[in-house]
Amino acid sequence: MSVAATENAAGKHLPAGHPKVPPAKVGVLIANLGTPDGYDYWSMRRYLSEFLSDKRVIDYPSWKWQPLLQGIILTKRPFSSGANYKLIWNNELNESPLMTITRAQTEALRASLAARYGDQVVVDFCMRYGNPSTESKVKALIAQGCTKIVFLPLYPQYAGATSATANDQFFRALMAEKRQPAARIVPEYFEHPLYIEALAASVERAYAGLEQRPDVLVTSYHGMPKRYLEEGDPYHCQCRKNTRLLRERLGWPETELHVTFQSVFGPEEWLRPYTVEHVAELAKQGKKRIAVIAPAFSADCIETLEEIQGEIQEAFIHAGGESFTYIPCLNDDAAHIAALTEILAENLAGWVSGQS
Repeated sequence: MSVAATENAAGKHLPAGHPKVPPAKVGVLIANLGTPDGYDYWSMRRYLSEFLSDKRVIDYPSWKWQPLLQGIILTKRPFSSGANYKLIWNNELNESPLMTITRAQTEALRASLAARYGDQVVVDFCMRYGNPSTESKVKALIAQGCTKIVFLPLYPQYAGATSATANDQFFRALMAEKRQPAARIVPEYFEHPLYIEALAASVERAYAGLEQRPDVLVTSYHGMPKRYLEEGDPYHCQCRKNTRLLRERLGWPETELHVTFQSVFGPEEWLRPYTVEHVAELAKQGKKRIAVIAPAFSADCIETLEEIQGEIQEAFIHAGGESFTYIPCLNDDAAHIAALTEILAENLAGWVSGQS
């Protein structure tokens, strides 16, 4: 008998008048970075204030950082960021592409896990910043009878500013519960064979549709201050290994794959080389055709749809480049969903049993 069946049977013996106990289930909560509710000034300001106030993201002392943030930064940046979001906004659903894609991923995972486990598993998603909040989704899962929750931050590589802060928020949500569910955190999965296979297949599919093969594939990862690496964050090493594993799976020489970092912010030196500078240098070196992929992102978002296909592409073309191909994130691609399903199955082991 499964754990759920055992606990459901026990519920039959509740005394008269006892509050209704929902059948025990296991929750799967996937988490992405977040999105503003709109691209107007105040929606952007609320979102950016929450994001840039996170000590995992900007670790400067509050007395030094908050006056700058709440003053000049949040006075000006919501306008420029809002304009960029407007360029990529899903007007039909009135939401950002990240929200649309994360919902599609959730629906696909819900169907995939239901095929394995029936109704034993409840699947939902949350955002670290903005809505739907982690706290609201933890409460919703508990209300549906989830006595156990597997939490999956949708970041292939671990970083304090992504995986860790998502976990922090999940733990804070658990702290508010009178009866906490048991919890498991899915670790980084950048070297999982099915993830590498899905990534490689997306590259092969993109290249097959081109008339001329790119000279270089640039793997562009979100950047972070170099200091974080020196303080022990493994992100930089995991990004480089991710690209090496992808190259080995593709069977390509080292010269055809380059590792770069994008989205530099603030006065500190960040991980190098910077993508925007590197693609311009490639063009100057005679590499007229390049492709760019962003393995740090599980879903297309402002950094890929606007930054890579806007600023970074413009830098390459302006420097003399001729052909720029962006290879989309894995999003809700079937191979990506299969990889995430297997990763979740490994972390659900012992909590649920598969269908016969």
